[in-house]
Formats: sequence, structure tokens, C-alpha cells
Amino acid sequence: MRAFTKEWLKAAQDDLMTIEEIIKNDQLTHIVAFHSQQCIEKVMKAIIEEEEIDIPKIHKLSKLNEIVSSKLKNVDTNLITILDSLYIESRYPGDMGLLPHGKPTIQDAREFYTFAKNIYLEAEKLLNA
Repeated sequence: MRAFTKEWLKAAQDDLMTIEEIIKNDQLTHIVAFHSQQCIEKVMKAIIEEEEIDIPKIHKLSKLNEIVSSKLKNVDTNLITILDSLYIESRYPGDMGLLPHGKPTIQDAREFYTFAKNIYLEAEKLLNA
């Protein structure tokens, strides 16, 4: 495995660890969504790095997923779309990563975390990490 691939995976793992520390706090569900998005982005960039493809300087999961879709098989494109919108919104204080019905619920946060963790674990197997 390439050195930068390992670094991307370590950074993704750090996002998962951050989520695990805050997942029960209903005031931080938007932060869980942010770190879920970040974890998935870093996992996808790890796969791109390992394939020796130039990593695009983008954060949009749907675009990154187009690049890695032949490698990652269990990607829920609906959740990708939701996390993409939450990531963009979380960058601006007024909205703080809101879904159409408001701030993500604890249930939403758990779903995002589980999704990110499953993608991470799939990538670990794929990359023999």
C-alpha cells in the first residue's frame, strides 16, 4: 500500500473516532454529519491514491464516487447526496448543516456514521489495510 493511501485512511479513521466521541450528543448531530462526509471523502481519496490517479481537489462525494464506483460497491447514492448538501451547508454558519426538516436527528447522525464506517471497512478490505 502506498504511503499516502495509509495517510488518507488514518485521517478517515480519525473522523470515525471523532464521531464516536460525540455521537450521543443531540446538539452535535450536524458535526457528526460533517465528519461522516469527511471520512467518506478521505476513504475515496485513499482509493484514488492507491490507483495512482491524480486526486482531484474537490470535496463533492458524488464526483469522487464516480471515480471509485468500480471499486466501492455498497455506496448509497441517496446518502451521498444528503451528505454532500450537509457538507456545503455546514461551511456557512447560518444553516449549520441542515436537512430540509432542520438539523439532523440523532437517528440521522447514527445512519451517517454507520454509512461512513461501512465504507471505511469496505475500503480497508479492498486496500488490504
